[in-house]
Amino acid sequence: MPTSDRRSPVEGPLLNLTVQQLAYLVAVADHETFSEAASSLGVTTSALSQGLAELERRLGLSLFERQGRRQLLREETNEVLAYAQRVVADTRDLGRWVGAAQDGGVGRVRVGMIDAAAVHHLHDEMTSFRGQHPEVDLRLVVAPSGELLDQVRRGDLDLAVIVDPEHVEGLDVSPVVTESLVVVAPAGHDIGAPSTWGPWVLFPRGSRTRQLIERALVTRGAVVDVVAESHQPDVLREMTRLGMGWSVLPDSQSGQEDGDEKVVVAERHLVLVRPSARSANPAADQFVQTLVD
Repeated sequence: MPTSDRRSPVEGPLLNLTVQQLAYLVAVADHETFSEAASSLGVTTSALSQGLAELERRLGLSLFERQGRRQLLREETNEVLAYAQRVVADTRDLGRWVGAAQDGGVGRVRVGMIDAAAVHHLHDEMTSFRGQHPEVDLRLVVAPSGELLDQVRRGDLDLAVIVDPEHVEGLDVSPVVTESLVVVAPAGHDIGAPSTWGPWVLFPRGSRTRQLIERALVTRGAVVDVVAESHQPDVLREMTRLGMGWSVLPDSQSGQEDGDEKVVVAERHLVLVRPSARSANPAADQFVQTLVD
């Protein structure tokens, strides 16, 4: 049985029209005279006339009819005019979007932060950025410094705020905030001498903050006997409250009041890290500027 030949209809060639020619047509429709239309676009009347003549040639249609000394659009060309108006409007919208993208007003920013940065130190800055750049898709990941650093190196994050790393090859590093690390004693215990401190509930072994704490405690003569670990300062503080051990926490997460006796054993520096070789992302640049400022 012969099969029917179901061929798709052949599409004609695309019209080679320019946005400028279409803008000329829209301007003429919006103004009384060619002179006024040309002035609205900042071109000469001659340039406008030549552009419209070229548009007619490419369309293969006569768009105007003469009435006295004026040339008016033919009613039968309304479809061309409607198309021109859509293209010109869409092109202007695109131009505004491109301008916003170049200024960092739109786009996506993937940010990583340790909990102290996200909750305590940079909350207001993030709120301000979101208010000033509502079209930017800001995505936040809260995790320990080591995990965030790995994600930055893999390209999963555009930037991260972490504890100052030891190895920074291939990274741009900018200081953000310095915070004190303070001793937190179990309920009912006086701070006393370092030799009386412990046992300890601390951040996990291998973390940058744990390294800073251990060095500081050893320097002060304390015995570092760790009985429990957690990445979460709230958990460590609760362990201390329950009497499981002593801890060293960022001052902002220690639960201590301003009038309490505080023993600062070390400082940690929170920094913003980005890959040195990175694709252009104006929105991320704007976010970085907000934090650094």
